Amino acid sequence: MNTKGLLEQLLKAGSDVIQKKTSGTSGAKTADQSSVSSLLSGFGGGALSGGALAMLLGSKKGRSIGGKVITYGGLAALGVLAYKAYGNWQQQNKGKVDQHEPQTVDRLPAPEAELHSNAILKALIGAAKADGHIDQQERELIDSEIAKLTSDLSLQRWFDQELAKALDPADIASAATTQEMAAEMYLASLLVINEQNYMEGAYLQELARQLELPVELKAELDFQAKQALAQ
Repeated sequence: MNTKGLLEQLLKAGSDVIQKKTSGTSGAKTADQSSVSSLLSGFGGGALSGGALAMLLGSKKGRSIGGKVITYGGLAALGVLAYKAYGNWQQQNKGKVDQHEPQTVDRLPAPEAELHSNAILKALIGAAKADGHIDQQERELIDSEIAKLTSDLSLQRWFDQELAKALDPADIASAATTQEMAAEMYLASLLVINEQNYMEGAYLQELARQLELPVELKAELDFQAKQALAQ
């Protein structure tokens, strides 16, 4: 399966949606342009006009999306944020943790990048289900959008199976085989979850626990996400 290719296409589709949403404005940056949480708001109708990404991660029930972070920057931008957080954590814990070069998705050859992409997409699907509001009709609509992005039937089936699964942070966390993957999965989830929603906030905390993220590393990831979302 080419999960990395699908993930990049999803992010590009999200970028196109945002650009169309904001292309009508000019001059000084407006409040809507500045606010990541408002980039995909206002689509209505279950975010149907936003395509698969908007449906999966967008304006449903107030969920925000890390617009400029992962849609404009793509998968590499997510890797860069994880790399910075991981590197800062290492520096703060010299003599306590391994000081190897962080192996984030933006710095890996294709086979390893594919594994990271699969885990990140699994985490994003989980985050989209965290408020419990993806119903059968929405699943079918998402599936039809995914089919437009990839002709790989095994990848389509995998995606649908992930959508259909009961939400299980432990199952999602099991996809992380390295601490860097765990950091990326948590960061991707953090960028699209609305922490003000009790169910989503509780899910995010449980995901961090299941990923076994050190407290200081989680704090660095939280900081990097906050900085990115404030841009």
